[in-house]
Amino acid sequence: MRVALKEKKAPRPKKCRVAECRASFVPQRLGQAVCSPACAIVDAATNKPNQEKARKSLAQVERREIKVRKEKLKSRADHLKDTQHAFNAWIRARDAGQPCISCGTTADVQYCAGHYRTTAACPELRFEPLNVHLQCNRNCNMGKSGNLLGYRPGLIEKIGIEAVEWLEGPHEAKKYTVEQLKAMTAEYRAKTRELKRGVAA
Repeated sequence: MRVALKEKKAPRPKKCRVAECRASFVPQRLGQAVCSPACAIVDAATNKPNQEKARKSLAQVERREIKVRKEKLKSRADHLKDTQHAFNAWIRARDAGQPCISCGTTADVQYCAGHYRTTAACPELRFEPLNVHLQCNRNCNMGKSGNLLGYRPGLIEKIGIEAVEWLEGPHEAKKYTVEQLKAMTAEYRAKTRELKRGVAA
């Protein structure tokens, strides 16, 4: 069975967009608005939308390049900070609306992700979800160095005595690679976005 091929229509002549030229020309490509390379240069120099588009595009490329360069310069400690930041944001999103684990306040204050066993004392529990809960920042986390006297009873009530005793026991040391930290950062950012979408829905 033969299929008749449609004849390609020849493009219609257009007038050059450059005001000083306005010559009639047949476009050689889709979207062509000027008749020659010389007019294209004039058009680029005088057409404000084109200038703005080019400027934005260049700025975007520069931002991407800077981001790539910064990423290459990051140390393991920098990646650890990124992961901690992403993990803490997820804890705040996970526990949003809950009272402070240490004092029980629900006041409209700044809240943070408070570690029961600190990252200095027990770095192996740095990213353990059972070890980190919503805590009021100024009063308990900063003002009372974590307010552990209030934290423990609140934690027992929330996760149970067995889980608290497990947290208080010994734990195997963990040494994360840069690749593991990058993967964890991406994972916690994705989890936070998911929680926020659920709240917004």
